[in-house]
Amino acid sequence: MTTLPLRRSLTRSWRNRLPWPSLLSLLILAFGLVASFFPGWIAPFDPLRFDYRAILKGPSVQHLFGTDNFGRDVFSRVIYAWRIDLEIALFTTLFPMIFGTLVGLLVGFYGGIVETLFQRVVDAVITFPLLVLVIAIVAILGPGLNSMYIAVGIIYWVFYARLIAGEVSVQKRLDYVAAGRVMGYSHLRIIFRHLLPNVVTTTLVYWMTDMALAILLGSSLGYLGLGAQPPTAEWGVLIASGKNFMDTAWWITIFPGFAIVITGLGFSLLGDTLAEYLRPGSR
Repeated sequence: MTTLPLRRSLTRSWRNRLPWPSLLSLLILAFGLVASFFPGWIAPFDPLRFDYRAILKGPSVQHLFGTDNFGRDVFSRVIYAWRIDLEIALFTTLFPMIFGTLVGLLVGFYGGIVETLFQRVVDAVITFPLLVLVIAIVAILGPGLNSMYIAVGIIYWVFYARLIAGEVSVQKRLDYVAAGRVMGYSHLRIIFRHLLPNVVTTTLVYWMTDMALAILLGSSLGYLGLGAQPPTAEWGVLIASGKNFMDTAWWITIFPGFAIVITGLGFSLLGDTLAEYLRPGSR
């Protein structure tokens, strides 16, 4: 009675040749995973080791991205930072995605007073910019990654819930839901066995794009001193450490920023690829 667009679309996409944006996104993310789990395979130096004989050295064969004001190899620090920033991308979005999807399913299906109360929560959250709310909560909890995860989790599930609630509001008016009601299926069975498979693709596409934004958010908080703390190798921390040396040692800031752009591009392209292949009737 219900269709499984996710399964059919993945099977269809596997049989077709992937376009270059898909391949590029997979290559970027595959490199990021290798750098996260096995950074020693790529990075030639310890990211925390000081070398006062190589302070502020420019890019060279020995130090591909140069060194910072403590003589630490910037390339090694960028590689080791991949683990922290991918952790940020995952942990800041996983709980909001799961919890927001569940709330959105219930709000969209039941509507009425539940939807009215949820709309008041949405209005309260979107009144302020996301970054301002996160900074305020982190400032109360204290700087650090755990505080950032809690702050984003408290706020960002609302956006997933609003997205899924809208999708469910449309889907519940279709014939397969009406047929389930006629056959006496329980509300929970209709929600999780029939509605969820038809709206989960929207969640996955949004989640991929949201991971790119999570990396930007984590780097922004690291730059402000509210996220990862020095001497941790994290892209925002690396950029902050090089801001005073832009005139003489631009590489300290430029290469971590380039890593942020490349990783964000990988997640964005993957989101576009999922949107293309999971769209009903595609390919």
